[in-house]
Amino acid sequence: MFSHTTATHTARRLLDYLHSRRGEMIDLLQRLVLAESPSTVPAAQQQVLAILQQAISQRSYHVKLIPGRQTGGHLIALPQERSKNQPKQLLLGHCDTVWALGTLEKMPLMQRQGRMYGPGIYDMKAGLVLSIFAVEAILAQELPLSVVPMFLINTDEEIGSYESTNHIRRLAKICDRVFVMEPSLGPQGKIKTERKGVGEFTIKVIGKAAHAGLEPEKGSSAILELSFVIQKLFALNDPQRGISVNVGTIDGGIRSNVIAPASQARVDVRILHPEDAQWIESQIFALQATTPGTQLIIQGGIGRSPMEKTPGNQQLWQRAQQAASELGMEIQEGMAGGGSDGNTTSLYTPTLDGLGAVGDGAHAPGEFVYLDTLVERSALLAQLLLDPVLKVVDS
Repeated sequence: MFSHTTATHTARRLLDYLHSRRGEMIDLLQRLVLAESPSTVPAAQQQVLAILQQAISQRSYHVKLIPGRQTGGHLIALPQERSKNQPKQLLLGHCDTVWALGTLEKMPLMQRQGRMYGPGIYDMKAGLVLSIFAVEAILAQELPLSVVPMFLINTDEEIGSYESTNHIRRLAKICDRVFVMEPSLGPQGKIKTERKGVGEFTIKVIGKAAHAGLEPEKGSSAILELSFVIQKLFALNDPQRGISVNVGTIDGGIRSNVIAPASQARVDVRILHPEDAQWIESQIFALQATTPGTQLIIQGGIGRSPMEKTPGNQQLWQRAQQAASELGMEIQEGMAGGGSDGNTTSLYTPTLDGLGAVGDGAHAPGEFVYLDTLVERSALLAQLLLDPVLKVVDS
C-alpha cells in the first residue's frame, strides 16, 4: 500500500477529479433511472444494458453482453489494455429493479433538497455510476493499477440471480477480491460486512373437497391444515440466533361453501450462520399434516448462504476504514438482513458489500440517494481498487 502521505495525496487527486465530473455522474444516473428495467421483463433490460455498455466501453474497456435464456442477460467487461496474468478484482452489481414498467409515471425522477428520487436509483443504479467513474478517475489520473478491475453487471439479482450465479461464482474464484456496489446500509451509509442467508419454501396442502353445508364430514380442509402449519413455521423464529421465518403469502380454496381441497403458503427464511441452514431446512421438511385426510408437499431450500465476517472480508473492511480516513471520511459497518450476490462471492474470495450509494428507501416509494455523497463514495472505491494484491491473514 502507499505511504500515508502518498495515499492522502492520491485521495485528494481522486476527489478533485471526481468533483469536476459530478455533473456527468448525475447525467449518467438520470439516464439509467429513466431506462426502466424490471427483472421480470427481459426485453426492458436492453436499453439500460446499452447505456452501460457504452459508458464502460468509453473508459477503454472491452464489454461483452452475454444473452440470457429467460432474463435480460449480463455484461462482463475487462480493460482493453492489461497483462495476461495480471491479478483481477471484480466490481459486481445489477441493473434490474423491483419496479414495474410505468412506475416513473407515479414515481418520477426528480431532485429536491440535495436528494435525487426515482425507481431503482438507490438499489442500485447509483452504485453502477460510482463504479464506472471510480475506474475513470484512476485512468484519467494515470494511477498505477496492480490488480485489474473487471465488471459484472447482471439483470436477475432481484429474482435470485438464477441465471447469472454460475458466472458470478466462476469470476469470484479467479479474482483477488470483490467489491459489491449494492447500496450502503441506511442513511448513515454503512458498509455491509455481514448479510443473512436467504431461503424460500413453498408448502402445498392437499385436502379433499366436499359440500360445506350438506356433507362437510366427507371433506378434509386444506385451509384448516395450513393454519396449523403456519403456526409451526412462525414458532421457528429465533431472533437470538438470527433466524427469521415469515409466511408471506397464502392462497387456497374454491368458494366459501366448499371444503378447501388445496391451499399453499410461500415462506421466506433468513439465517445469520451457515450451520443453521441444514437445521432450518430439516425443521421445515419434517413438518407433518395433522388434519385427517390431508397431506403436505414441501419444496425449496436455502438459496443464498450468509455472508460472514471471514478474515479476508475483515481485512477489506479495515482497508476501507483506512481509505475513508485518507479521504477525510468516517464509515461504519453493519449487518444486512437481505441477501445479495456478495453472499455468493464471499464463499470464494474476500468481499466487501454496500459500497454503493448513500440514501434510503430500497424497494419502497420515495427511494432516493444523497447527491452530495456520490463523489466521496466513488473516490473511496477508487482508493480500494488501487490496492495491491490482498494478503489474507487467518485470524
